[in-house]
Amino acid sequence: MARIACEVSNCSHNKENICYANVINVGGLNAEKDSDTCCGSFLDSVHYGTLTNNVNDPGRPCSAITCNVISCTYNSNKVCSADSIHVSGENADIYTETDCLTFKNKNN
Repeated sequence: MARIACEVSNCSHNKENICYANVINVGGLNAEKDSDTCCGSFLDSVHYGTLTNNVNDPGRPCSAITCNVISCTYNSNKVCSADSIHVSGENADIYTETDCLTFKNKNN
């Protein structure tokens, strides 16, 4: 199973619902719920074309997830410690319209 399952089919890094970016960055500094988070690596394929050639590991899905969501249980020194994540945001136009559905608020 890929580490990043992605429903954002119009993202340049998405190939068959798997992320092929070199690294993704989950944003949402003080998020309280998953809709307060986003995938900062989102690039609309309309403007950027297909970018599914991971230069760090050619032909392999992305496995590197940085995270600046300090309120998330899985944030371990700005690196995601979850085994896998799920990103949503069908037909997103900009990165803020995406969400990390794996987000779990450590304050709850």
